[in-house]
Amino acid sequence: MNFTSEPTPYNATVTGREMITPQLIVLRVKPDGELFPFTPGQFTVLGLRAGESRIPEADQEETVAEPDKLIRRAYSISSSSVERRYLEFYLTLVPSGELTPRLFALGPGSRLFLSPKASGMFTLDRVAPGRAVLLLATGTGLAPYVSMLRTMLINDTQRRFVVLHGARCSWDLGYRAELESLARIRPNFCYIPTITQPEDDPHFQGQTGLIQDLLAQGVVEKLAGVPLDPTQAEVFLCGNPNMVIKVKEFLQPLGFLPDKGKQLGTIHLEEYW
Repeated sequence: MNFTSEPTPYNATVTGREMITPQLIVLRVKPDGELFPFTPGQFTVLGLRAGESRIPEADQEETVAEPDKLIRRAYSISSSSVERRYLEFYLTLVPSGELTPRLFALGPGSRLFLSPKASGMFTLDRVAPGRAVLLLATGTGLAPYVSMLRTMLINDTQRRFVVLHGARCSWDLGYRAELESLARIRPNFCYIPTITQPEDDPHFQGQTGLIQDLLAQGVVEKLAGVPLDPTQAEVFLCGNPNMVIKVKEFLQPLGFLPDKGKQLGTIHLEEYW
């Protein structure tokens, strides 16, 4: 057993772990003290020591850090801001990464580091009143939108919300059942899942193709009734950098403009990759 004179950096406990696929999990984390306030769409930091166990499926590490080194990474919060018992995170395994192979080895009761605050400007505060919100994501880029919807759809019955979420196959569409349920009971919310490998998932009945292609085909207007007009809607982008670039290139000729620092636009980005 290794002993260290350093005080433990851990200040939170895993209270829940749901495996979506072997490469995708939902992790619930409870801080030792009172949970900090946050705005839906913000992120916080999780951390583990380098000496913690990694899952066997992870790639072999090229360099091994000192066991007491605290590996930290930022992750968007997917739980509602009115949920005060825990924070929830939607995580994808990076086999060559430093932290996710260790996070995937955690189970209920495991200890870890949780930052004492949330950060980020990727929030609905940036949207003009009355405009619809198009939330576009690939993979775990969905996480901040889940927090927004869980928080806002309780009381906001007027603003239109649309989620267009892309993944390789239907089993990679985390939170799908919850979002489908929300879409059934909230007339101001539309959920559009899409997959890019339909040949591997022939029973999927939803949209197929890349998010940027579906936008160009008018899928949002047809299924959600929301026009791609910057005077009527604003767009959030989170996920694969190529998707973000392609969607921006498609939207800008339509009059959409990205945020520039404190100057608000109608395209809001989260660097998530």
